[in-house]
Amino acid sequence: MSSAPEVRLRRVTKTYGPVRALVAVDTTFSAGRVTAVLGTNGSGKSTLLAIVGTLAKPTSGAITHTGLPTAADIRRVLGWVGHASLCYPDLTGAENIRLAAELYGCPEDESLREAKERFELGSFVDRPFREYSRGQRQRVSLARALVHRPTLLLLDEPTTGLDGSGVARLVKVVADEAARGATIIVVSHDEPFARQVASSSIRLERGRVVEQ
Repeated sequence: MSSAPEVRLRRVTKTYGPVRALVAVDTTFSAGRVTAVLGTNGSGKSTLLAIVGTLAKPTSGAITHTGLPTAADIRRVLGWVGHASLCYPDLTGAENIRLAAELYGCPEDESLREAKERFELGSFVDRPFREYSRGQRQRVSLARALVHRPTLLLLDEPTTGLDGSGVARLVKVVADEAARGATIIVVSHDEPFARQVASSSIRLERGRVVEQ
């Protein structure tokens, strides 16, 4: 694994017209650590992830990813699990994973074999993605996001649809990724899960950091 970036936000503010989604956010996300971002709906959590993941730019303030000067550099090492699966519905789960491996220059057969073992992907992985249950979709989405061993991992409500064994599997995966040195940010309403996986946390309220 290449060096994971330290992500620093300094006085980051993001506005959408009259709405202030983030207000003067100061925080740092460090390599080898899992940071939970907590808060109610509308507190700015997803906006923060979008800025860290280069999908949005701050209105003011600065964000830096150490060792990664451009958005293209950041995206090469980024793994993202969000509300959209980023999987093609008419491809099978296996085909989606193999496609992700190919795009990142990873060996397809080996990547699929590892994903099946790591996320316990059963025979359903050979059916079209559109036929999956919510939990099955989430497991394949996680496998796709991790296929290239990203050094910056953004997880937005990653336990959605997972049963107890699926959550336990995810806890282990997150711990393994942190042990390898990745910078990991978890947005979750599932505070017991967040407390279990995170080594630090911040809480947002109306776009402001109120606890860190």
